[in-house]
Amino acid sequence: MKKNKERPDERVKSIHFSIKAYLITYFVLLVLSAGQWLIYAEYIDFGTMPIEYIFGMLGYWGLVSASFILITHSQIRRKFDAPMRKVSKAAKEVAEGDFSIYLEPIHTSDKYDYVDVMYMDFNKMVEELGSIETLTNDFIANVSHEIKTPLSIIQNYAAALQNDSLPEEVRKDYSNTIITASQKLNTLVVNILRLNKLDNQDITLPEEPYDVCKQLCDCALQFENLWEEKDIDFTADIEDKAMIRADAGMLEIVWQNLLSNALKFTEPGGRVALVQTSDNDSITVSVSDTGCGMSKDTMRHIFDKFYQGDTSHSVEGNGLGLALAYRVIEKSGGHLKVTSEPGKGSTFTVTIPLNY
Repeated sequence: MKKNKERPDERVKSIHFSIKAYLITYFVLLVLSAGQWLIYAEYIDFGTMPIEYIFGMLGYWGLVSASFILITHSQIRRKFDAPMRKVSKAAKEVAEGDFSIYLEPIHTSDKYDYVDVMYMDFNKMVEELGSIETLTNDFIANVSHEIKTPLSIIQNYAAALQNDSLPEEVRKDYSNTIITASQKLNTLVVNILRLNKLDNQDITLPEEPYDVCKQLCDCALQFENLWEEKDIDFTADIEDKAMIRADAGMLEIVWQNLLSNALKFTEPGGRVALVQTSDNDSITVSVSDTGCGMSKDTMRHIFDKFYQGDTSHSVEGNGLGLALAYRVIEKSGGHLKVTSEPGKGSTFTVTIPLNY
């Protein structure tokens, strides 16, 4: 069976082996051989040298030049040109959208050279590009889904309001539903913009520190009606004062998300605890609850955009809160981690360095 010969890339305009390269090599070797002739001149009278000898020497160096060119070209082709062609072909396929490309290293792991390392880096790059492509597609799909739901609610209830025979009480209920859906849509858009801002620029630290303990108290009091309504035992163990240099507005989003989630996933009669401590290097804030808890698989994805481990509460959020909180803490130079066990609640712990 005849193999199809691979067509060369039309963009490549030059090759390593050419008549020009051969002539240059031949000329250089002839010039170098002139030194040999100068040595011979001390012992040989060139006037008595047959012309055949001179042509023979020229022919000999011609063969040497050809051999040198062929050997060099073979080495270049095997060590450089063939691997580069392979990378070029793979890069072209990746540019066309194929992220399944994988370049097998030439040597075994104990004999890797720079080409093998380049292949490994190329494979890693393609894998990352594929992940980004997947994340982008998922993000677009999730955003479309999250926007479509409130828009459908607004459209349907707005159309229903056109019915003049609706009782006033029903009309108010429909209006409140539209307002709620529009607020959810607005929150979604605001959070997407915040995430985009965090992903594309660093948080600028203020010149003066602020009291994070006071901020925690203020955030907790915003949920007082909720924990009283659900009869949740809410406790707060916070220091009198802890000064920190950070973006107060962004950190407020973190505390609100953590407290909101803890209260949302805790059943009536449960417990939620807010604890804050500090040392010479950092402050630590933890929010614990006795809610439904999370599996290990859920914890691996809990900080991903639009991920919602408990779909029974999906109507109350859009899966961006923890993703936003994680990026805020990350940009602030801190860490956000979670420990949880199904049926036994969760604890989110924030550690932020004292930058003042």
